[in-house]
Amino acid sequence: MAFDGIITMAAAVELGEKITLGKIEKIYQPEADELVFNIHTKKGNLKLYASANPASARIHLMEATLPNPPAPSSFCMLLRKHLQGARITEVAQKGAERIIEISLETLNELGFTVSKKLIFEIMGKHSNIILLDIATGKIIDSIKRISIDVNRVRQILPGISYQYPPVQDKIPFTQITKDDIATLPSLDAKTLQKSIGGICPALAEEMSRRQDIYGFLQEVTSSSKTGCFTPVIYADEKGSPKEFHITPLSEYEDVCRKIRFDTLSQCLEYYYHHRQSSNRARQKSADLIRAVSAQLDKLHLKEQRLKEDLLQAENSEDLRLFGELLTANIHMVKPGATKVTVTNYYDNSQVTIPLEPRFSPSKNAQNYFKKYGKSKTAIKEKQLQLEVNDGEIKYLDSVLAYLENSESVDEADAIRKELEETGYLRKRKVPGGFKEKKYKAEPYKYILPSGMTVLVGRNNKENDILTLKTASSKDTWFHTKDIPGSHVILQNGSSEPDKDDIFAAAAIAAYHSKGRSSENVPVDYVQVKYVKKPAGAKPGMVIFTNNKTVWVNPKLPE
Repeated sequence: MAFDGIITMAAAVELGEKITLGKIEKIYQPEADELVFNIHTKKGNLKLYASANPASARIHLMEATLPNPPAPSSFCMLLRKHLQGARITEVAQKGAERIIEISLETLNELGFTVSKKLIFEIMGKHSNIILLDIATGKIIDSIKRISIDVNRVRQILPGISYQYPPVQDKIPFTQITKDDIATLPSLDAKTLQKSIGGICPALAEEMSRRQDIYGFLQEVTSSSKTGCFTPVIYADEKGSPKEFHITPLSEYEDVCRKIRFDTLSQCLEYYYHHRQSSNRARQKSADLIRAVSAQLDKLHLKEQRLKEDLLQAENSEDLRLFGELLTANIHMVKPGATKVTVTNYYDNSQVTIPLEPRFSPSKNAQNYFKKYGKSKTAIKEKQLQLEVNDGEIKYLDSVLAYLENSESVDEADAIRKELEETGYLRKRKVPGGFKEKKYKAEPYKYILPSGMTVLVGRNNKENDILTLKTASSKDTWFHTKDIPGSHVILQNGSSEPDKDDIFAAAAIAAYHSKGRSSENVPVDYVQVKYVKKPAGAKPGMVIFTNNKTVWVNPKLPE
């Protein structure tokens, strides 16, 4: 990742130009390690995003809107108390470090002007966001509290004096000289990165390829200071970002696609949004995937035990036979006997019947008939339990498919809500005075070459809304055959869809299923009027008749 000291300098310059003298109007905390500041400036309202996530720590302006949790965290409430209405006076980088400081002026409870500072430490797993009282130099609070148990050298706790991170044994890129470079034992990338502070591995590799290392570094530093740079992202064929910087990187020039941006904030927002390892939806759905997988493991184990019990119950004819033979030969049983051998009058074979010596022969016979009756009842009960268990497995398989294919935080949140409503997850408490947002269906929407619209459910709850409420009876319903996936509605209305429309909609259904990475996926389709939801069925579970099947490769319309 290229968020080094040079990128930090460029970010500080860009932010300084755009938010200095701006007024903080609102503060949100979408996740435990993220903050969003709504800032009013002369040129309009801006959103400043900051993250202390170890895998994606950064600070930049953003255009996207992140979901606001129903109840703010304690740190968010503290920031609102101290910074709401504060004026930004300066944005600066601390030396050549990956630290950005935003100085602010605000009014205290008595109406006096006081100075505060927000410090953004962008340092991998040690990243943090700290609110500082400038007059005392003491920490008001931080997004991550670091106690002495975690770090004996440097604690980040309310009320103690703030100390900057220890300086590394490197020459800052802002202070390096030609003589310093000349004294290095080698000019390879590894040595450059170990010796010069504030450069990332990708930039060190680029410097090692240059003849004039000092001149190149000065050029990059100058462009970072003045803001005269063009950020670039290097992405693979699928559009997944590999690296970014404010200067071209020859290592990626011939093997990646270049995407240029007008501002560093746009570059950072695109890079982190599209990078799979830092994708917020993937991170959010990971816990849900583990929870659903654990539930599926339990259900599969229950299925195995039910089948074993059912097999044992089905082999219960010997119990009935023992009861009959014991009743017919009761005179042959001696008191206190543990077994008796009698003739089976069905095939004239000899049968040995185990006996309980505590009971009389007639009581032993009654016990065999009672066990036989219980076994017959167990067969019906176990079969019913197997059906219910199978329904739960199918339902959770579909939920797992949605989680694996989820592409946004909203989708993961909607699935969590669904799991809470169906009882698979414990409901999260909402503090008093805060209301949960009402669920709003937002299905995927595609337009086919013919002009017809295709709607796709993002989860089981949305599937029910699409199929049972949104679609008309003459629309065409699609679903992968015996494979968990979304309900897909081709809105053809009274007109009959042609072959191309059917195959295009079926390909969309295959894409939004567990068979996304497969080929030749079977997809059932039928008019919506033939799709019914059984009473008491789980979300997304339906039955249908008069269906036809096509085999397609998963694909979205271009």
